Amino acid sequence: RALGLRYLDTGAMYRAMTWWMLQQGVDLTDPGAIAARCGEPSIVSGTDPDGPAIHVDGVDVAGPIREAEVTGAVSAVAAVPEVRAHLVARQREIIGAGDIVVEGRDIGAVVCPGAAVKVYLTASPEARARRRSAEVAGSTVEAQQEAMARRDTLDSTRKTDPLSMAAGAVELDTTELSLDEAIAAVLRLVAERKGAKGSDASSNGRDRIHERT
Repeated sequence: RALGLRYLDTGAMYRAMTWWMLQQGVDLTDPGAIAARCGEPSIVSGTDPDGPAIHVDGVDVAGPIREAEVTGAVSAVAAVPEVRAHLVARQREIIGAGDIVVEGRDIGAVVCPGAAVKVYLTASPEARARRRSAEVAGSTVEAQQEAMARRDTLDSTRKTDPLSMAAGAVELDTTELSLDEAIAAVLRLVAERKGAKGSDASSNGRDRIHERT
């Protein structure tokens, strides 16, 4: 919103695919079964930062895709190469329509390696779990930390497009930052990169930002 750009949450697309698979009774322990049906659902992602939407076959699934059943199953679905190929192609179409902020676990490394600015957002396990539990009704920090650790392991060890920090990305540790402070840090980075356009803005391509207030 601050940059006047569109917004895309690619993780929501994988969650939407997972939700559909669960609704269809697909065996999520069988990658072949997932691959065979991943082209069937129509997944439409909105790009309005004031109201990001996600629909599957015309059904608004913004709420259901954040529930525990989908959260626990999404890594298995996202690890299937055919699913990734299908959704990455769609993501690239959306990105190609104009300037945009894209959120996801493989954007800078796989989906859009030529992005002008790449930010690898991180925080301590405790901070991440605390923030997620505040978003999910009835959840505890402990449960979220366990679930997130399990998903991180699955995503970082999958054979196709594993979770990793992209070359040229700047790591932003938000453990001690509020949401507004994290946004401000990213905006400063964007301004710096614009100012450094045409030159190498990083000595090693892997900077790290630590900011405390």
